[in-house]
Amino acid sequence: MITITTQQAKTHLSRFLNKVLEGEEIIIKRGNTPVARIVPLGKKAEKSRLSVGQITSDPVKLSDDAFYPLTEDELKDWGL
Repeated sequence: MITITTQQAKTHLSRFLNKVLEGEEIIIKRGNTPVARIVPLGKKAEKSRLSVGQITSDPVKLSDDAFYPLTEDELKDWGL
């Protein structure tokens, strides 16, 4: 982990971004107080939202008789 001042960050941002790309974590301080952390983006952060229409689960499978008419006993059970 590298700790830098805001002035160093402003002056050498490209250099520090290269360090981040190499896997380093950088803390930016204002005076003696840490105010920000620069870390490399992981794959999870790059793709945080699903695409429209993206399938996220297995398809629902119904038995062959799922849409058959109800029997008289089943109709009575439903109060019909």
